[in-house]
Amino acid sequence: MANGFEAAMRMMRSRDPQRAEDGFGLLRDRAAEYLPALLKEFENEAEDRGVRSWLLELIGMAESPAALPVLAAQLNSQNELLRNWAVIGLTRLDTREARTALWRARANGTIP
Repeated sequence: MANGFEAAMRMMRSRDPQRAEDGFGLLRDRAAEYLPALLKEFENEAEDRGVRSWLLELIGMAESPAALPVLAAQLNSQNELLRNWAVIGLTRLDTREARTALWRARANGTIP
């Protein structure tokens, strides 16, 4: 598992756009399986905003309650793309806690 994940992450960070997309595709199909590693990568990724955005998209695709804290925290992000992926991820999760986080963010004006 780790080798496949690490190889896909290297591909996602490639300067070759097709290789980066291919890496994303490899992770997309197994987002739930790789969720702990995706959460760790998201926490540690500070340099590449595109990779960070992709990671949050993948975290949302996992549709796991374990993703809730990260997704909910990104509702307050200064980065609009991260906020959007957080909304999509929480909507897909569709738990009471996810709906509450979305409701609060809308009530606070953080998201439309």
